[in-house]
Amino acid sequence: MIFWLGILGSLILVAGSAYPEKKTPHPAHSLKNWLFAIGGLCMLTYSTINYLQGGAVFFVFLQALVNVASVLMLTNVPDRIAAPFIGIVGLGLMGWSLTLFEDITTLFFILGLIGIGIGYVLDKPNPRNAALMLGSALIALFSYFTQDWIFFGLNVFFALFCGIHLYTGSRKTVK
Repeated sequence: MIFWLGILGSLILVAGSAYPEKKTPHPAHSLKNWLFAIGGLCMLTYSTINYLQGGAVFFVFLQALVNVASVLMLTNVPDRIAAPFIGIVGLGLMGWSLTLFEDITTLFFILGLIGIGIGYVLDKPNPRNAALMLGSALIALFSYFTQDWIFFGLNVFFALFCGIHLYTGSRKTVK
């Protein structure tokens, strides 16, 4: 059951990363943002149950940050407030992660956590996709080392689609 919850949450998040950015009057009117929020909630539930069954606590930290960022995003908190707030929450989680430091791979997690959190709250598509892509790539690397294949697959595809959107978005701004 937990496996399928992880798969469902991953598919919803990957769908959100694959879905193109569209201008909306409010972030809560964006299907992409709702896919991120619903997928993040599924993955928070998955990561919590997985942790209780012996998985890495770091994924609970990641999903907690993602869910806080989703609330800020959907409530249209301005970047100048949301990004520093997520940065502070991310630093708090980073500090907590350092107390649980297992090995050098923990640094991949910490940096990825901050990248994803900031990417979630940014409004402009190119910086948002760049932060999400880099953060997801680092979390994928951490997931590989911890052998959590659901988070590995999720973050590989998430980074890939964010990279594609970054590439196509940067080509549009150059023209």
